[in-house]
Amino acid sequence: MFGRFVIVAFLAVLVVPVASFGQRLENSRSVEPAENVQDRGEITTLHFEFKDPRMVEIDIPGRGKRVVWYMLYWVSNYSKEPFFFYPELTLLTNRKTIHQDEVIPEVFEKIRRIEDPTDRFKFHSSVSITKKPIPVSTPEALPRRVAGIAIWTDVHEKAPNTASFRVFVSGLSNGWSIDDEGGISRKTLMLEFDRRGDGSQIDSTEIVWRQVAKWVYRDASSAEVDLQLPPSVRPAGK
Repeated sequence: MFGRFVIVAFLAVLVVPVASFGQRLENSRSVEPAENVQDRGEITTLHFEFKDPRMVEIDIPGRGKRVVWYMLYWVSNYSKEPFFFYPELTLLTNRKTIHQDEVIPEVFEKIRRIEDPTDRFKFHSSVSITKKPIPVSTPEALPRRVAGIAIWTDVHEKAPNTASFRVFVSGLSNGWSIDDEGGISRKTLMLEFDRRGDGSQIDSTEIVWRQVAKWVYRDASSAEVDLQLPPSVRPAGK
């Protein structure tokens, strides 16, 4: 179990049921946008589909062979306007280790060839996916999905026997909140997983989703992109 994490504070939490939209991808999970008590004004939130995180051993240039964890995902936009997606995918283990999505072209391409050898989905890294906005989809047509791969290279090194973990996906929404002390939080999707086994095997089937997806407001101090806050949550004088 996770216990208490002093490094992550939640101001509000809403459990989100898994739902389908458009035509489902094979073996994927689907999470729809949902309201949170801290939402203010009109907020855009993307639909998110993903496959359970996986593991593969890859020779990383300059680092040698590593067990790399990664997650395939797709986003769709059912709002009225195109939406720029600046993803930040953070993995937090029950061993209290934090792992950030890394963009390593050689690793990305090796995973892409494993998962999508015909380049059907046109997978993006967390950098290339920001170059163009996510186009608008309509309910009566197939979703205009944009695909991405999140990569974590040091989970096996720092927490080889982790029994459970969470993945936080920021950037899916332009929802922000500010508290009385001026602390700013972003609307973020949190996914929970179990990792069965003792960590001695490189076996992706050991990773099992808990069927938990929550929209939370999470400390935005770690955001690496300079996003403009909406007027409703800007500190006074900003």
